Amino acid sequence: MAAAALLDPLEDGRTLYAHQRAGVRWLLARRGAVLADAMGLGKTLTALAAARAMVRLADCRVVVVAPAGLHAHWRQEALALGLALELHSWARLPGHLPPAGCVLLADEAHFAQNLAARRTQAFLKLARHPRLRAAWLLTGTPMTNGRPVQLFPLLAAIGHPLAADQRRFETLYCQGHWREQGGARHWSAQGATRLEELHRLVRPLVLLRSKQQCLDLPPKHRRAHPVELPPAEAHQFQKRIDAAVANYRTRASQGLVRSDAETLAIFTALRQIGSQAKVAAVVGLVADLIAQGEAVVVFTGFVSTARALAAALALEGPDPVVLTGGVPPRQRQSLVDAFQQGRRPALIATFGTGGLGFTLHRARHVVLVERPWTPGEAEQAEDRCHRIGMGASLTSHWLQLGMADQLVDDLLASKSARISEVFTPARARARRELPQRIRQWLERG
Repeated sequence: MAAAALLDPLEDGRTLYAHQRAGVRWLLARRGAVLADAMGLGKTLTALAAARAMVRLADCRVVVVAPAGLHAHWRQEALALGLALELHSWARLPGHLPPAGCVLLADEAHFAQNLAARRTQAFLKLARHPRLRAAWLLTGTPMTNGRPVQLFPLLAAIGHPLAADQRRFETLYCQGHWREQGGARHWSAQGATRLEELHRLVRPLVLLRSKQQCLDLPPKHRRAHPVELPPAEAHQFQKRIDAAVANYRTRASQGLVRSDAETLAIFTALRQIGSQAKVAAVVGLVADLIAQGEAVVVFTGFVSTARALAAALALEGPDPVVLTGGVPPRQRQSLVDAFQQGRRPALIATFGTGGLGFTLHRARHVVLVERPWTPGEAEQAEDRCHRIGMGASLTSHWLQLGMADQLVDDLLASKSARISEVFTPARARARRELPQRIRQWLERG
């Protein structure tokens, strides 16, 4: 373990935290593993420190697969360790590995959670390459949507015994079964069962630690903000919903869209229209916070909402930073730096762009205009701000307009409970749930 030099200062003067040193030792003891620590615990540095030890011991190459927008961050962290990397994006996975032995690091490994996707298949081919010395996967959301079927490709990539038989895994833990549809039989494995057993079996190769376990971080609070529309705006909102329904049904009657997908399509339209209807409420909240000298990050799922918010806030004062998928990856870190260094008071981002990999711990407030479908994405967005280096508590503001937001938020709570059952030990869940049960008992009186 001397090759790891875990106590030595890095090139930039930092030292590894105790939980990072423990993570390095844990990775070095496993050829394949998933480092699934909560967002903000420094998984990148942990994995690179372990890779550096492998390079010193075995003279191997370090191959990193990460979203293109995070390559600058990986280079910066590798520079602090004096480590050379071969970087690839999930959009352009290499077909082969370098001729020497390699350590494969996969950041945001939940990008490979769909076994039917070509990207996942290409990644599994790399992870099974005979020249690999180690395959270490990094993700704060190892089961993004609360379904064990999403965990299977990650287990396959690290060579977990549970991944030896896909059909058996899906039968045991995903409620896998045959169903009839359109006169044909289809295999379905979208459920979740025997989660306590799954937790026990994956635990040796999946390390998931919470911030509370590792750091003395300031707390994170969530605050709900019910949004009431003035009568004229409420009338216009309903007209837009009615028009969306009528338009979809017309297209369905013409065979342009599937008639059996109407519910989901209308619900998605409802969320987008609702997101735009909340712009005035968001602008009022953010403007008040900025006036108090606070730094604010705003997340939305819709580019149109992000642009409307940016235009409205620019009229109130300094322009905010806007981070969407339309911003070239090489420019994104400089925009983040403008916010982090205090040159801009607010940052507005879409979940898919700003919620991935960036550090935004200058913010004391994060505003979620609406929530994404999966708890992992909501947590990722909040935890861009709630992480190592923050100086005070974080308040997460959830704006809620009508039934659509309530349904999504209830769905997130249900999915989070399933994820917790797989990755949190039963005793820890009991300790966390007990105060809530006591409060409910006292309220019943």
